[in-house]
Amino acid sequence: MVEQARVVAEGRLVRLREKRPEDVVNDYAWRTDPELAAFDATYPLAISFKQFKAEYDFELNNPGLNRRRFAIETLDGEHIGNCSYFNVDEVNKQAEVGIQIGNRAYWGRHYGRDALTALLKHIFTTTDIERVYLHTLDWNIRAQRCFAACGFRECRRFTQGRHRFVLMEIRRQEFFDRLAAEVGLKSDSRRQQVDP
Repeated sequence: MVEQARVVAEGRLVRLREKRPEDVVNDYAWRTDPELAAFDATYPLAISFKQFKAEYDFELNNPGLNRRRFAIETLDGEHIGNCSYFNVDEVNKQAEVGIQIGNRAYWGRHYGRDALTALLKHIFTTTDIERVYLHTLDWNIRAQRCFAACGFRECRRFTQGRHRFVLMEIRRQEFFDRLAAEVGLKSDSRRQQVDP
């Protein structure tokens, strides 16, 4: 039986919900996938499913204080990826975010953008975090476009080990200004359709 998990945010295409034990199957498949690992500048996981599940269950029962992880699911309830915010700095009021659409059938269809927007809305309405940032590989142009479409702007580029990264950020006020502008644009376009 699938356990119900609390939904924390909803977009137009996805819901973000708390992680549940059943997610372990997809998460293990995605963490052992070489292509997905390359997007995270890491290596595929090389431990057994049994060991991964033991660590997974422990983490579900003992969440960290400066990290929140969520499953991304379609509105029909299909688990297609994960997102999180972590490295929470309460003094500087900032946190890092990460997102992965593990199910390739949903790549390039705006599910990542919708999930990231829902995550930002959740962070900025339920915490006092003022700045959210992320790192992405410099060659991952598709991810950079997605992040820019969500309002992130590039801050700098840097090299770490054998990888080159792009640091991007968005601030609370920028996020809410974008939301207000989008609502205004939708309102204006409806008005134009009605007015002769």
